[in-house]
Parts: sequence; C-alpha cells; structure tokens
Amino acid sequence: MSDSNIPLPERLRPRDLSEIIGQDHLLGEGAPLRQMIDQGHLPSIIFWGPPGVGKTTIALLLAQAVDRPFISLSALNTGVKELREIITDSGDLLTPVVFIDEIHRFNKSQQDALLHAVEKGKITLVGATTENPSFEVNSALLSRCQVYTLNALSEEAIQILLQNAIKNDAFLKERYIQIEDYDALIQFSAGDARKALNLLDLIASTFESDVENIITNAKVVKVAQQSIARYDKSGEQHYDLVSAFIKSIRGSDPDAALYWMARMLKGGEDPLFIARRMLIAASEDIGNSNPNALLLAGECFRSVQVIGMPEARILLGQCAVYLATSAKSNSTYLAINKAMDLAEKTANLPVPLHLRNAPTKLMKEQGYGVDYLYPHNYPEHFITQEYLPPELKDTKLYEAARNKREVESERLQQRRWMQEQLK
Repeated sequence: MSDSNIPLPERLRPRDLSEIIGQDHLLGEGAPLRQMIDQGHLPSIIFWGPPGVGKTTIALLLAQAVDRPFISLSALNTGVKELREIITDSGDLLTPVVFIDEIHRFNKSQQDALLHAVEKGKITLVGATTENPSFEVNSALLSRCQVYTLNALSEEAIQILLQNAIKNDAFLKERYIQIEDYDALIQFSAGDARKALNLLDLIASTFESDVENIITNAKVVKVAQQSIARYDKSGEQHYDLVSAFIKSIRGSDPDAALYWMARMLKGGEDPLFIARRMLIAASEDIGNSNPNALLLAGECFRSVQVIGMPEARILLGQCAVYLATSAKSNSTYLAINKAMDLAEKTANLPVPLHLRNAPTKLMKEQGYGVDYLYPHNYPEHFITQEYLPPELKDTKLYEAARNKREVESERLQQRRWMQEQLK
C-alpha cells in the first residue's frame, strides 16, 4: 500500500531535472540553466513566477546537479540572526545552495544580511518570489543574482502532469483512477501544478470503491467548489477579501476593517499589498477631509517595507483603524476623474497665451506670457483671471464635500464668488 497521507505533489516531486514538466525555456536543450549545469556552474539566482510552477523543486535539483549542500529557508520565519548563523556554519562546507522561499518578504536588513555572503561566494543564493523582483528585492542584492522567469504551466503541460500522476502514483493506481474529462481540472488548476495534483488527490479520496473510478468535469466542479482553499492570493477570494477590507474602511467600520485585514494576513497575503491599498484609500475615500491620512498611510507603507512580518501587522492595524475612523470625502477622486475625461475629449485645445512660458525673446514677441497677472503682486496674493482655455470657461471639476476642512476652503469660495461677480 502507498502512503496516501503524503500529499500527491510531494509523492510525485521530480527527482531529476529531466522530470520537470514545463519551463523548457530554462531547462530544455541549450537553455540557460541546462548550459550552466552541463558546465558544473551555478550562480546566485532569483526565480520569479506564479505559485506551483516548480521553483522549489528546480532549486533543489540544481543543487544536486552540481553536488552542493542544499539549505531551504522560508522568508516567513527566518530572521537576520538565523541567516548569519547559517552563513557562519557554511564555512567548512562546499559552498551551499541557500534557497529562500518568498524572498520578497525579507525586509531590507534581512536582504542586506545576504549581500556579503553572496558577493564573497560563501553561499549560492536561490531566491523564489511571486512578486516582481525589480520592486521587491533591493537593487544591491538583485545585481548579484541572475533573474529567471518561470511560467504558469500550459494546458497541455497540466494534462501531461495529470496523466503521469495516474500512471505512476501507487495510490491512484490502487483506486483505479481514470480521467475522462480534463477541462475542469485544467481550469481550476490555473497553470499551478501543485493545485492540479492536490485537486486530483482530493477527488480520488472521495471515491468509495476501488473499481472504475472515473473523473468527469461534473465531479471536479462539485468537489472543487466545496473544498478549494478559502484564500488564494491570485484568485477570486483575494479580490473579495480586499474589497471587503476597503469597503469597511470607506464605511467607517474599524472592527470589520481589522477582521478582513487579519483574514488576508492569515491567508499569506503580502503585507505591502495591504499597505498599498490603504495608500489608495487614504486619497480616494478620505482625501482633503483629512490630509494626514495620506501621510500616515505613506509612512505605514515605508515602515512595513523595513520591518516585515510579523511585527508589520501592528502598523497595518494602526493605519486601518485611523483610516476607518477618519472623516471621509471622495471629492478630489471625483474631480480628477472628471478632469481625465475632459482632457481626453479636449486634448486639442491650446494653452492660452497668458499662461504659456516665455523663455526666449521670440516667444515673448509672439505674446507668450503677456497679460498674465502674478497673484503675489495683489492683496492677499489673489487676483481673478482665467486659467482654463476659453472654450472651457466656468468649468467646475472640483466640488467641495460637506466636511469642515473642505467647506472652509475660503480661497476657493472667494475665487468662485469673484468669478460670479465678473460675469
């Protein structure tokens, strides 16, 4: 009997690079990684690609191919102290391959701790990330690594993966599993080999007999809808949760905002993604009713970059509560949207001469800047003049919301009152 308690992706983990399905652009004949291995050379590498495409497996097999020790770490639970201990302990070994999963979750100090060891050749770093390393890995470390992109598996590759599974896995053979329809399995896996194999394993476990267990699209849909993970960072649940989070902030409910944030963090969401969303909310939903919201959200984003999890949850929670309990206004959000629409429709309108810059004598002779009234030369540093093209005269894009700060914008009220008097 097979050990069916071990997940199918682990039972079928490739034991040689030739068993990897997909990623031929890196591992095929004459491809970069294949050439390196043939030459017995392995530089520091960062693999960038979606979940379930083989980043961890390829890293392990590359280390085996060049006969080097392999140390696997997760950025979620490895600190600077542990990194330095590993680097120190590696002194008497062949240069180890240190694999760091989700390296984008390392903060700056953690990434900096790797720099010297990588540069001096004490370790060969292989990092894996689902995020663009240009944004999430600091430039000094990035410059010391080769970056290779791994692709989501094609439909054909997923089908081959599933066929190999029912052919080679002892448990599936014991249950006489056969696949009649591949469409639903391919659709639900979304190019993720791990997801495809886990779903196949789950469906196989639902059959009660050991005779002619046929997997159909209907069976896949039924099981998947009941049992697929409740949080998928790249799937629909991801967008549902962040939508609930932002709407809770907009609705001034700090309890709900904290709850949905906690759900995302527990599901493994990148804390910087949450911080980015709060930056947007601080401007879109709060705006000039409380400009400090944008300042706090910006500082929260920068601090989360430096600190990382688990402490970053404290900063995120503070910012979420502040935003949820702040006064709200979307007046500037509406105004810029109106302005963008208007700009698209009137992009051919010239800038009025009195508003144009006149750096040369010829431009001055052509009337550039003539009749411009410099507001600082007038009482209270204000004078009424037209700043829009004549065709858009009296256009109003910004309408102050009914909150203390925006309603009390005296300068705006004064300008619009004087414009009315001059009509």
